[in-house]
Amino acid sequence: MRRLNLFRKGCAIFLGLSLVVAAGLAADHFDIVVGPEMMAQIEKTYGPEARKRVEMWLKLLKTEANVPEADKLNYVNLFVNQVQFVDDIIHWHKADYWATPVETLASNGGDCEDFAIAKYMSLKAMGVPEEKLRMTYVKALKLNQAHMVLTYLATPTSEPLVLDNLDPAIKPASQRPDLLPIYSFNGSGLFMAKARGAGERVGGSDQVGLWSDLLNRMKNIETGS
Repeated sequence: MRRLNLFRKGCAIFLGLSLVVAAGLAADHFDIVVGPEMMAQIEKTYGPEARKRVEMWLKLLKTEANVPEADKLNYVNLFVNQVQFVDDIIHWHKADYWATPVETLASNGGDCEDFAIAKYMSLKAMGVPEEKLRMTYVKALKLNQAHMVLTYLATPTSEPLVLDNLDPAIKPASQRPDLLPIYSFNGSGLFMAKARGAGERVGGSDQVGLWSDLLNRMKNIETGS
């Protein structure tokens, strides 16, 4: 019952506490702002530790924005992987729900998509260009199930690095034989995934319905609609 009550409270307040993206979601760099009222709501709903997590995250985005990209990957991967893994049906009472980073961190729970989204948005906010980042759907062969990771390409022909919650170490895709890539996407497009290089663009990311829903929720918050 307590979990359900938190869920209902969360649905009511997250219209005002997900993300305010000051420079626009399509930009290579944007500022993530969580104001005092949002922070107060986070603490009221999820407690002081939730507020502390979000504050630490915002501090990470700001203080480590000028370090080399390799360090940004490590810092973000380590920070987000501290969140507890919880299935959507348990955490959000929905079969599939893609949470914003603030939702994930405030509630201290998420599934593989939420981990990948939080890492993607964090790295974009730290200035990593969008074309280097992909949310990548894979088949986790050992688990025999669909899974999502974040991949990073230093150049369009580079071997992707995998940021994952199953294996906390950042590794080249060739060192993750347990993952079979299927497709990837970012704000710019949808791509057929492959082990090395960026893959072939096959359409827009608006073809991924839950991604479009997530961005629309964030844009509605930004515009106040």
